[in-house]
Amino acid sequence: MKPEALASAMSVAAITLEDVKGGAMYGVKAVSAEGDLRASAEEAKLLCLLSDGRLLIAPGHGMNPHVLSFCARLDRLGQPYRPLPATFEVIAHLRDIGGGERGPRVDHTKMQVTAKELLTRACNDRASDIHIRVRRNGTEIYFRIHNDLVRVMSHTREYGERLLATLYAAMTTVSDNAYKPNERQDASIGDRDKLPNNLHGVRIATAPTNEGNLMVMRLLYNDAGDDVDLQPLGYSSDHAAMLKVLQDQPIGMNIISGPTGSGKSTTLQRVLTGQLLASKGTLHVITVEDPIEYPIPGAVQTPVTNAPTEDERSRLFSAAISNAMRLDPDTIMIGEVRDRASAQSALRAAMTGHQVWTTVHANNAIAIVDRLVDLGLPLPMVADPSVVTGLISQRLVKVLCPACKQPLLGNERQLPDDVLGRVKRAVGPAIGGVHIAGPGCDRCRGYGTAGRTCIVEVVTPDAQFFEYIRSGQKLLAMEYWLSEQQGATLLDHAIVKVAAGTVDPRMAEKAVGHLTRNTLAPRVDSRYAALESINAH
Repeated sequence: MKPEALASAMSVAAITLEDVKGGAMYGVKAVSAEGDLRASAEEAKLLCLLSDGRLLIAPGHGMNPHVLSFCARLDRLGQPYRPLPATFEVIAHLRDIGGGERGPRVDHTKMQVTAKELLTRACNDRASDIHIRVRRNGTEIYFRIHNDLVRVMSHTREYGERLLATLYAAMTTVSDNAYKPNERQDASIGDRDKLPNNLHGVRIATAPTNEGNLMVMRLLYNDAGDDVDLQPLGYSSDHAAMLKVLQDQPIGMNIISGPTGSGKSTTLQRVLTGQLLASKGTLHVITVEDPIEYPIPGAVQTPVTNAPTEDERSRLFSAAISNAMRLDPDTIMIGEVRDRASAQSALRAAMTGHQVWTTVHANNAIAIVDRLVDLGLPLPMVADPSVVTGLISQRLVKVLCPACKQPLLGNERQLPDDVLGRVKRAVGPAIGGVHIAGPGCDRCRGYGTAGRTCIVEVVTPDAQFFEYIRSGQKLLAMEYWLSEQQGATLLDHAIVKVAAGTVDPRMAEKAVGHLTRNTLAPRVDSRYAALESINAH
């Protein structure tokens, strides 16, 4: 429609809220609130397209650039429309309730209550994530509990679309809170009044699918700071002692690796909180996070958010690290080294007299070096024990419910023969302590498991270890770590937990692979199992 025709159509009297209540919008709904015809946040303030083709426009705004842009999009899509003036109250009313369809509709306010109830239910189940899948014929909602996806409810497609729009547009703290179903978006919820009491925040990621849309919400609990001890997380006493040594060093880069959801942020939170408590406030700790995940009392936490593109996010993240170095820190925590720029900034911080803690995605502790080199850092600088002082890797594995777990002996038939053979060879005389998952009980709510525990390996590299790494002899570096430094791999730690009866061997193998011991690693016996059992409980 030409601008002059649009202006002429706007010359009639505007539709008022009284007209709406009198039935002027009966039987129609707002189609500019969702789908391909969704209006942007600025457009939605000025107009509303109804299912019968009426395009309601605020008086005096027929020539507004946002209105003209929306009309041009309708023309390109071949969508017929008939412009009519309507008051701002009418447009806001229809935007909030979705139109005048027969039957009850859910507005943003009511859906916010529903969304908070969903978050509360997930917290009660101690879910780590919520998956909302909007499909062609309905919506499915899943909780990730103890690393497994559990379907918890189903709804209509329209319900799911409104839930996603409400979660993104009405609850997140982002500069552009317009939910765009056809785009990938990231956001977070941080306002305390929008969250259950035991949640610190929620990270949100959305993506279009072949059938509809997917939203995944990572729940960030605020009880991570209740205890600074690493052993309740699953770290052994030896592991905790090694990290204490790293905490006490004034310089050096300490890197924790693991897949998404392996508890890296929780470990960092406890390490830094413990460091601050031990220093009695004499240390200046700065974090650079995207976004801030857990509160660290006493630290200065700086967010890097709302970048419109990945390149811009990378630039801002690197700039934030450089800025943190100029703020007189003793310790810098970098949420994640994800690209060359952030890796270079982290290494520069470690080389200029700061203690640095960060995370990276790598398969194991020694592979962290390969990952840093892959990101563009020179090997001679990475393989320097005065710069990189700690390499840590961790995984999370389910803990057996102590009330209903079953001893392996007497229930061997529940394991496949090959798994049973590997378990017997791995634990040796400690086979009597091995347990497997039971049928579930009231204590574990029928899951057979009660939380998760960390499986860890820690390398504190010295000059000889890095000499092997620099010369390309990773096998010799591994042998040196295991034999001369009494190192223990993720697999070794998993076997200790299996021998102690805290982890089902099948669950351990899902985390670390087949339970086949390295010949250089110490054998597991009843003493190790007893020690792990004490630590676990």
